[in-house]
Amino acid sequence: MTRTLVLGGGGVAGIAWEAGIVTGLRREGVDLGEADLLVGTSAGSVVAALIATGADLESAVASQAKTETATVSAVDMEAVMASFGILNDPSLEPREARRRVGELALGVKDTGVRIGTIGDRLPVKEWPERRLLITAVDAGSGEFVVWDRDSGASLVSAVASSCAVPCVFPPVEIGGRHYMDGGVRSTTNADLAAGACAAVVLEPLAHLTPRRRFETEIAALDGTALAHVVPDEAAVAVFGVDVLDPELWRPAFAAGLAQASAVTESVAGVWKG
Repeated sequence: MTRTLVLGGGGVAGIAWEAGIVTGLRREGVDLGEADLLVGTSAGSVVAALIATGADLESAVASQAKTETATVSAVDMEAVMASFGILNDPSLEPREARRRVGELALGVKDTGVRIGTIGDRLPVKEWPERRLLITAVDAGSGEFVVWDRDSGASLVSAVASSCAVPCVFPPVEIGGRHYMDGGVRSTTNADLAAGACAAVVLEPLAHLTPRRRFETEIAALDGTALAHVVPDEAAVAVFGVDVLDPELWRPAFAAGLAQASAVTESVAGVWKG
């Protein structure tokens, strides 16, 4: 049986909550780290990389809670809102919509700080032998890109590109092109799990994102046993309105840890066949 773990985007809150869910499930006897394939988008790319390289998730979150204090500043909220409007415009072909968002994203200049921040989140900075897919979008063309150990991008650059929220963080240059958040295509990119016998999808921003795209992805998983985990009411309350707030490392992890027992049965039913 092939099993895929899909980890969706969601800022600091998403990283910490997903780490809490995975840690809590392990304590309940369900180890999602046994996945044959890990798929990470944005925040999920960080968690996927941590799992694939054997990092201790609780320690990784605790380390970030101690050291990461920087907040996002000077964000052009008009550009951010414009990008959301473009992505949700049904008259635009998806790739064209992503290209237009890319034009806005390229307006944020790279100061060199962001790549260091992402690198600090990864204790191991080399691609693992395990199958790991990290999503991004070419800011110039709108093309969807999936990085793996053979794609020519370093692990840190791949994760940084997947976390490059348009108009908030600068796109990441890889091979002469610039790449932005994989969440521009989808906050989960769950269709990359197609062909698996079983898949577990953790989606931190399910309560904030339109369901149409996700439903299309799930339809592509015909024949795959699926467990879909989203934040419960307590976790949503913890997340608040700013999922990038570095003060969320510990409380969002705790929220995921607390929720894990409630989803153990449904996840185990899929994961253990």
